[in-house]
This record gives sequence, structure tokens and C-alpha cells, in this order.
Amino acid sequence: MAKAENAELVFVPLGGVGEIGMNFALYGYGPANAREWIVIDVGVTFPDASLPGVDLVLPDTRFIEENLANLRGIIITHAHEDHYGALLDTWPKIKAPVWMTPFSAGLLEAKRQGEQGAPKIPVTIYKAGETFTVGPFQIEAIPVAHSIPEPMSLAITTPLGTVIHTGDWKIDPEPTIGPKTDEARFRAYGEKGVLALICDSTNALREGESPSEVAVGEGLKGVIQSAKGRVAVTTFSSNVGRIVSIARAARDAGRQCLVLGRSLKRVIDVAGELGYMDGLPEFIGEEDYGFIPRENLVIICTGSQGEPLAALAKLSREEMKSVSLTAGDTVVFSSRTIPGNEKAILEIKNRLIDLGIKIIEDGDALVHVSGHPRRSELRKMYEWVRPQIGVPVHGEAAHLVAQGSLMSMSGIGQVAQVRDGDMLRLAPGAATIIDQVPFGRVYKDGRLIGTDQAMGIRDRRKLSFAGHVAVNVVLDDKYELAGDPDLVAIGVAEADASGETLEDLMIDAAVGAVDSIPRQRRKDLDLVQEAVRRAVRGAANEAWGKKPLVTVFVTR
Repeated sequence: MAKAENAELVFVPLGGVGEIGMNFALYGYGPANAREWIVIDVGVTFPDASLPGVDLVLPDTRFIEENLANLRGIIITHAHEDHYGALLDTWPKIKAPVWMTPFSAGLLEAKRQGEQGAPKIPVTIYKAGETFTVGPFQIEAIPVAHSIPEPMSLAITTPLGTVIHTGDWKIDPEPTIGPKTDEARFRAYGEKGVLALICDSTNALREGESPSEVAVGEGLKGVIQSAKGRVAVTTFSSNVGRIVSIARAARDAGRQCLVLGRSLKRVIDVAGELGYMDGLPEFIGEEDYGFIPRENLVIICTGSQGEPLAALAKLSREEMKSVSLTAGDTVVFSSRTIPGNEKAILEIKNRLIDLGIKIIEDGDALVHVSGHPRRSELRKMYEWVRPQIGVPVHGEAAHLVAQGSLMSMSGIGQVAQVRDGDMLRLAPGAATIIDQVPFGRVYKDGRLIGTDQAMGIRDRRKLSFAGHVAVNVVLDDKYELAGDPDLVAIGVAEADASGETLEDLMIDAAVGAVDSIPRQRRKDLDLVQEAVRRAVRGAANEAWGKKPLVTVFVTR
């Protein structure tokens, strides 16, 4: 590879650095006015209660949309939602070639078929150990262990040096379905010389090493064998290794497996086509549920994060037609709680406990292990790769700072702390933030995507706090009120402390506002409209202590 004149190598995260989820990274090579770009991962994050009605949160891609002529490709490291979940919605705006592994491509196609109007994305398949070229970047896919099939780290080589972009990884000597993290390839790059390590920080606050997936399988087997009634296990749908562990544990305990949840079934179908489910007994259907003795059944179900429409939530509310849990059964949470989901999960647990069901989670038995490296695993990666520059990514501020400190203590000469929107020059010269680019969040809301203002989310949030009042004022040809205004209040308190209805108070305020305007000035209907709006809002606030959204129509 020949080095271009005045070339720079830069790293620009637009998501996932300073937050958990929504991973979206850019690498640029070339002179400042003519850089060529690649995208690594196109992830989503999920809305919380502050985003009522929103379906998904996506990265704002304005910066790369303005550089589309120089975008050479998109590489997906693995098929977790926070790494590939925004691809169907984002690709129509950036329409670059996409590289994915077979499992990731299979999940993308299954998802596409389930979404009306989703684009058909041309995908080039790559596999572990393969090297391919995207623009000025030569990329080798290095297999790593994680909690999904076919996760990859990427060795990205340019004329200015090689960057190791770890993606999500861990060191697991005994993964259920593989692969193991390829220590030899990381060491080989370390011997040749690595410019920068862009590294997962998710577990940088946790000492030690993660237990193996095989040990989790043994933990699940012990729980299932000792359980008296049915056992329901909830886990992340994409964790095929865990699904295999549960199915093996059920088989070894003489039990049959039932799968509940659309996303689980979709993942199992794709994994089955690629051979990851070989050697397991067939899963039974819901129609067989009534014929299986309680002590002979294991249910694998969605809903580990408290999703209200997932299978576990429905079981806790006794809403499933053909499947139920009863007193004496056991529910195993083979998962971690994603921050923000604690309340929803606790509500499900409490409903299950009220039904007489035993809850087992990570603190009770080894039924889950993270897919991310703890501090001892991070130290091993530093030892293998020996980078000149360390860049913590994939985490909130606490995780990023913790890994940055660990990198420094481990002898990495330069540690660059970056956040979403920072442009970090990796070469030539010392690692330096040289620019800030537009970044942020956009929202998938039904079939549309846009800012919180464009999607009406800000007003929707206000509505959730104080409701809405619609007022219709009709003036006659002399600009007098033609009867009392019509008023409809939604989500507003019915009466004040003295018992007088708020609707009556607000109507009186509307009449008073019109009467207070001299007749000649009432010809300005916008003036009347704003006066009524302020008066109605003020009356509500005086009586109730809250200011609803108020919409006023004035007609003659």
C-alpha cells in the first residue's frame, strides 16, 4: 500500500462511546479534504420511559451522509442489535456495500422479511480468518468469543499502520459453539506492530476473568435437574450458545424443550440452517404443551429485559392461551439486567412470585456469564497486541475511564479518551482530537424516522405529564362570542380542591379572555387565539398546579 500525500488516519465514533449500545464507528484515511471512509457497525439502542411511543433509537448519520461519495463500505462485526440493529433503517440513507458473516446475514434477511417495506441490502459474506479490501483499508476478520455466533474483531491495515477494532469479545477457553478468541492472530499482529487498539470497555470495572460458557451450562443443568416442576429459562434471543446450553441441560435431565417468542424462533431457525443446533433433540410445539408432565418440561422464552409483550411477561400475567406456569415451577433469568430495565424486570419477578414460582438468577447459581472481557482479559489483550495507542470504546464514561486507566497502568504509551462526535487522528503524530463532527440520536417512531421534534416526541412527553385541552371559539359577524366555547380535555384532572370542574373553570377563562379584548381588536383572530390559550392554561395551572398543552381554534 502506497501512502497518499498528506494522508491521515482518523477514528470517529458516532455512537457507543459514552453510552452502552448504538455502536457506530467511522475510520477515515487520506488528506483532510479527500478522506475515504468505512463504517464499522450500525447499531441501535432502546427507548426508555422518557421517549413515549418511540420504537428504536438510531445514531444520527448526518456526517457520513455529507461524505457519501467517499464512503467505501460498511462492515458488521456481529448481529447483536446494538451493532447491526439500525442497518435496515439507516442503509437507504448511506447505501454503501455491506460485509457480514453468514449468521449475521441470515438474521438480517429474517428480520427484513418480517418488516414491511424493509430494503433488500446487497451483502458480501466474509468468514473468520479471511482478508478483504474496502477502499484503502485491508481488513482481516479475527474470530473472538462472545455471546452470539460468528463475532469478529477486525484488523484494519492502512499505509499509516494497523488498527485492531475488537468489537465485542471475551476470552472463553470453552465456548459452547465457538469460536475461541484467536490469540495467535492477535499475537502475530502484535509482533508486526499495532498502531492502535480500539477496545470494548463494557466490563472494565470488573476484576478477574469471566467464567466459561461450559460452566454456565453445568450451572443450568444443576438447576434443571433439581427442580420439581416446570423450568422456564429466559435469555437473550441472540445467545445461540446459551440456547444450546439450555437444550443440552434439558436433554441430560430427561426433559423436552419448548421455545416461546418470535425473536427466539427466528434466531433458532437461522442457527439451525447453519448447523449450530446439530445434535440437539427437536423442540416441541405449543400444541404439545398439555401432554408433557410438568417435571419433564423446560421452556426457553423471551422477555429477560422485562419487555411487556414478550413471552415471560405474558406468562407472568397468565395471558398465554396454551402455556402457563403454576405454583412450584421455576423461572431462571439466564441474562444480565440492561441498565434502565430494572423496574420492568422487578414487576415480572413479583408477579411470578405471587403465583408461587421460584426465581433463580445469577446470584443464586452460575446461570449467566457476560460476553465482555473483565480486567484480567483486557490485560491479556494488551499483552498480545502491544499497541502504541489505546482507545476505550463501547461503554459509559465510568467504563471508558476505567479502561483508560488500566491501559496506562499496563504500559500502553498513549491513551486517548474520546466520546461520540470526536475526530481522533491516530496517525501521523501523537493521537489527537482534531475536530468535532455532528452526532446525536434520531428516533424510529412507527414507520417514520426523525428528530424528537420532527416526530412530535417532545410534545408527547409533555402530554404524558399534563394532558391536552382543545378549545373551539366561534365569533359572530360582530366579533362577539356565538355561545360558550366548546372544550375537550384529555388527561386533565376533573375538579379542583373545592369540587369545581376544571372544564368549567377553563371555559370561564376562555370567555373572560375574549371579553377582555376590545371588539375592534378581535378582528385579529391570532390575537384572540393566543389570549384564549394563555387564559385556559393559566386557569388549569391555578386550579391544578399543572399546565396542559392547549390548542385553540378561532372561527367566524
